[in-house]
Formats: sequence, C-alpha cells, structure tokens
Amino acid sequence: MKLSPHFSLYEMTRSSTATRLGIVNQPTPDEVESLRLVCNELLEPVREHWGIPFSPSSGFRSVELNRAVGSSDRSQHVFGQAVDFEIPAVLNMEVAKWMSENCQFDQIILEFYEESIPNSGWIHASIIPDLNRSEVLRYDGLMFYHGLEDEDDLIA
Repeated sequence: MKLSPHFSLYEMTRSSTATRLGIVNQPTPDEVESLRLVCNELLEPVREHWGIPFSPSSGFRSVELNRAVGSSDRSQHVFGQAVDFEIPAVLNMEVAKWMSENCQFDQIILEFYEESIPNSGWIHASIIPDLNRSEVLRYDGLMFYHGLEDEDDLIA
C-alpha cells in the first residue's frame, strides 16, 4: 500500500529486528493514517527537494519492537508519528536544517551526529496533527541539545 507518491506502508513498517525476533509490527488504521501524514508532510518534501530516492531506516514500531530496540514506550514511532532516515550523498545536518526551515513538524532530532564526521548519525522527524512543537534538537546518545549548532544549549 502506498502512503504517498514515493513511500509505502511496507517501507514504514519493515524491521530486521522484528523479523529476527519474530515480532509482529502491524500498525492500526489510525497509526497508518499517522504514517501517511509523516510520508506526505516530512518525507515527500525532502524527496522532492533533493530528487534522490531513499528509504527510511525506521518508521512505525510496535511497543514490543520498540522495547526490543531499547526505546521508550512513549516514542512517537509507536504511534506512527515518526521516521528515521538519511539521504545518500547529502549531509544529515544539511537535511535537518532544510526541514526545520521548510516543513511543518513536531520534532526534528539530529541523532548521533558528530561535526568531525559529516556523514554521521541520522535524522529523526515527527509530526502530530495540530499539536506540533516545532522543536529542533541534537542527541549525542547521552544528552539532548536545543538547535542544530551549539552544544552549549543542553536540555536538563
């Protein structure tokens, strides 16, 4: 099932961890609608801007799968509201900045990015109908920081 012109339900639910552990990773109809919003409002604008095909590394995750990958039960992935991705040959910082200036979103988190390694990390992006915080963060594996540039903006 296509959720948008370039992204499918299969792409947004596939997981090698789920396959390996025998975890069912099937969203409800409401979660499918949330995934459709993620695809159309976050992924499609990125795909259209750069014109480079890419496939998300993580979209929907059932609670069981989310626990298996060490994430919180409150993760937006559990509700179909989030996606993790990278675009081949485009710096994650560049994509995160562009999204923060050109998309409606709840959160954009540049995860595990290291300035000295320009291709490091990935982008976590989320959207919630009518409840978006427009929050831009970096996460280094230990701490969250406001914005994409300065590490001085630690979130306590």
